[in-house]
Amino acid sequence: MRASEQDGSYPRPMLCREQWSSLDGEWDFGYDDAGVGERESWFATGGPAAGGPAAGGPGDGAAPFDRRITVPFPPEAPASGVGETGRHPVVWYRRRVPHAVLVPDGPAEGAADRRALIHFGAVDHRARVWLDGRLVAEHVGGQAPFTADVTDALRPGAAEHVLVVRAEDDPVELAQPRGKQDWQERPHAVWYERTTGIWQSVWTESVPARHIAELAWTTDPARGVTAEVTLARPPATPLAVDVVIRRGDQVLAETSAVLRGRRARIDVEIPALRNGIDREQLVWRPEHPVLLDARVTVRDPGEAGAGAGAGAGAGASAGAVVDQVDSYVGVRSVGVGRGAFLLNGHPYYVRSVLNQGYRPRTLLANAGTGELRREVELTKAMGFNATRIHQKAEDPRFLFWADRLGLLVWGETAATYDFCGEAVETLTREWLDLVHRDRSHPSVVTWVPINESWGITDLARDPAQRHFSVALANLTRALDPTRPVVSNEGWEHADSDILGVHDYTADPARLTARYGDAAAFDAVLAGPGPSGRALSLTAAQAERFAAGDAPLMVTEFGGLSLRADEGDFAYTYTSSDTQYAALLREMFGALLRSPLVAGFCYTQFMDTAQETNGLLFDDGTPKLPLESISEIVTGTKGGGSAPGDSE
Repeated sequence: MRASEQDGSYPRPMLCREQWSSLDGEWDFGYDDAGVGERESWFATGGPAAGGPAAGGPGDGAAPFDRRITVPFPPEAPASGVGETGRHPVVWYRRRVPHAVLVPDGPAEGAADRRALIHFGAVDHRARVWLDGRLVAEHVGGQAPFTADVTDALRPGAAEHVLVVRAEDDPVELAQPRGKQDWQERPHAVWYERTTGIWQSVWTESVPARHIAELAWTTDPARGVTAEVTLARPPATPLAVDVVIRRGDQVLAETSAVLRGRRARIDVEIPALRNGIDREQLVWRPEHPVLLDARVTVRDPGEAGAGAGAGAGAGASAGAVVDQVDSYVGVRSVGVGRGAFLLNGHPYYVRSVLNQGYRPRTLLANAGTGELRREVELTKAMGFNATRIHQKAEDPRFLFWADRLGLLVWGETAATYDFCGEAVETLTREWLDLVHRDRSHPSVVTWVPINESWGITDLARDPAQRHFSVALANLTRALDPTRPVVSNEGWEHADSDILGVHDYTADPARLTARYGDAAAFDAVLAGPGPSGRALSLTAAQAERFAAGDAPLMVTEFGGLSLRADEGDFAYTYTSSDTQYAALLREMFGALLRSPLVAGFCYTQFMDTAQETNGLLFDDGTPKLPLESISEIVTGTKGGGSAPGDSE
């Protein structure tokens, strides 16, 4: 398999295996508003079929799985087949899984050489998983993936197995990360319907006992790549690891290393990067999104095997293949300096659009890889070279298409709305899991753990909240020192690598006045800021901006609505296509002409629920011709070059 050329359906695109099966589709489903399911053993095998009576009593395994739901769509979403938007804090799922799906190779149950895994892309918010009545996984965090090793729970001789999931999502809890999910009875302002339970793919794969559990990449355009390989368990004896990097059929680099513990960092030098002409053809950027395929093979030198094996290079180590996975890399570097965002060491103007990632029929979920690809294509067609996924961690398949088609992504997470020990612990744990999940994608270029002081509303006065903001930024840098980090997007920056400003003025002249020259922006920086909040909380942050080490970006602006209905929300309403187009052009033009602004992010990609700020209506139809939007966004006519374009 060439991981860079797959069709985008693989749920974990950075670590691919040939053998996997989707468990998406119809499941049994039921509500547990009284919270009695665990006490009454709803997780036990058997019980009534969907649509049948909930016969039996407490403890006999009978559960009211009286509905059917289409996974991975949440029950609030019309696409789920349920479409119930009321408050239901606990939901249950059940599916019967054929034994051959979990154990396609046919080894004896519990055999030491193979493991049966069930992966969950995301379950909001607290999940417990049983197989054949046995608890196999527990997880907290509504956006991060987790895995259940169900091997030891398989009932011997069974032709099928019963998978049960309990999801708990308190609809009014403000200490859990909820992002744009409304805690009020009905959606209001910029908050939308809740998403409960399973909302990303569920899938299974059969793997070796000593399998690769995680694979991460860092890249250096001047030299090569580094692979961080993590096994599921420490090896009893040292293993060999082979890494082969290709572009098409051409082997660019290969190396082998010894793995003595669970983890190994392997430097892979790519000789072609030493040549400037070759480097330009190999380095990833939105205008040239070249991906290099990578194959990682783990071998046991103490066991006789196939030697170099299929797909390995001439330098591969000997021994039996223990595990083999396919991945890809985009060789690029990102950073800040000289008052600019830097891509591959050069200033790069960021033209970004805010994408809420909420869709009318699926809410937080999506209709599949085709829809995700189309969103990336539409974003680029409108003249943007970047997107900011807002208040959620998007499906990794979206990142695959951003990698493959060439779109920069700012990685963000859902906010809490309370500041307490539970909120700090839950947000921190989930955020670090998401950084682990997405850090290998070349498209991801900036981390945003906190937005607009949500959950830390007294940041300016409360040292504890300020410590949390700075600590989360520094934890992110410790885990991934290769990308800029924003400690608090929009205002009240304590330790940000980019000075992001949210400015929803509807007057283009005011945009010009604020960002037209250094003296004008100095006054903005010294004052309360466009949103009434200080932009910089520390002298060190202000000094970083003055030195050019934290470039200025207007990271939310616009918010224009066209043809809004009563009750819809927007920052500015327009009454005609002509007025809409003219104001849009003037606002983008004011920022494009600024000598200070290193990039921007327009609000927003698509109308979302009652928030009608999109450049597209909620059915994906553009409010202006795509060519017209692109000319406005880029400040060009007839396909001329725009800020941020590179060849």
